Amino acid sequence: MGIEVYTKDCRALSDGELGEMADLSTVGQSWEAGLLSKEAERWVLSTQAYENGKLRGFVFSTLERIGGTPALVIGLACVARRRNRGPILRGLTHDQFHKTLMAFPDEDVVVAARVASPGAFEVFAGLADVRPWPDTRANGEERAWGRRLAKRYETVRFDDRAMVGFGNSDGLIFDHESLKQTDAAALFDKQAGTEDRHLVAWGWAMAEHLERFQKPAR
Repeated sequence: MGIEVYTKDCRALSDGELGEMADLSTVGQSWEAGLLSKEAERWVLSTQAYENGKLRGFVFSTLERIGGTPALVIGLACVARRRNRGPILRGLTHDQFHKTLMAFPDEDVVVAARVASPGAFEVFAGLADVRPWPDTRANGEERAWGRRLAKRYETVRFDDRAMVGFGNSDGLIFDHESLKQTDAAALFDKQAGTEDRHLVAWGWAMAEHLERFQKPAR
């Protein structure tokens, strides 16, 4: 049996589903069901990936406009630390991009997430102008986007040059440990040991990229 992916309204999540999410996150951020229930009230969509009837990954997100620009804003997310974690992540992002295409046809969309490890940058694979990125200095417009997104995440303090947020994350990040090496690791070497720190990261899903996701993942 392959990986099955579903997207539903967060308000439709059952206590059982929230419990499954809490169990999945124990190897990682260890989110409790009560905290996940509160997060479900903050976000609109829940995308879940199952393998042989077992939950292997989930993402909370919202499709909205930020200053008129279409945006896929990702809240907390978790991908199981399994050998096939890559296909699980791709299934989750596929369904999210399908929903994004349906909501914003023929438009370029900014895709944002809070990340605290290099592997989470895998969610931006195929996107344009991913920021922050090693050896790439953010220009004025990119720094402005960093501030907009940090405000959306209600970040307490934000460095718009490094795209580093401090405070108020509560570990509610995109929790994914990739099996691949990535240049993004250099972004974290600079901030090693800093508590309650995360990167506000984003990239652009261009309209032609989103056209690949006409059908849902399953």
